[in-house]
Amino acid sequence: QVQLVESGGGLVQAGGSLRLSCAASERTFYFYAVGWFRQAPGKEREFVAAISWDGRSTYYADSVKGRFIISRDKALNTAYLQMNSLKPEDTAVYYCAADDNDSGRNREPKEYDYWGQGTQVTVSS
Repeated sequence: QVQLVESGGGLVQAGGSLRLSCAASERTFYFYAVGWFRQAPGKEREFVAAISWDGRSTYYADSVKGRFIISRDKALNTAYLQMNSLKPEDTAVYYCAADDNDSGRNREPKEYDYWGQGTQVTVSS
């Protein structure tokens, strides 16, 4: 069982930046791909970004490509989502998730095995 805890959310003006963190409880997190998802009120949870177990491959939704960067620090057992040039439409609860398919290619929430509790990101116009 891998427990994930997100942090770093908050309120920011459009054009600003935030960095989300996802800390894992178990060292086995090392072998999982990590994904970031978001869910706005009344909408389905959607894929944002993912990174392979070794950090060599990253994947992004078209809506965030060029603005968001996913990374991981294996020594700290933590993954990150750097969000730049934020827009009001980025407002959502952001979740990190771990996938035992270590490639990072999965974009469907149902493919992920462990989830954090989420952190709210609000972008004001």
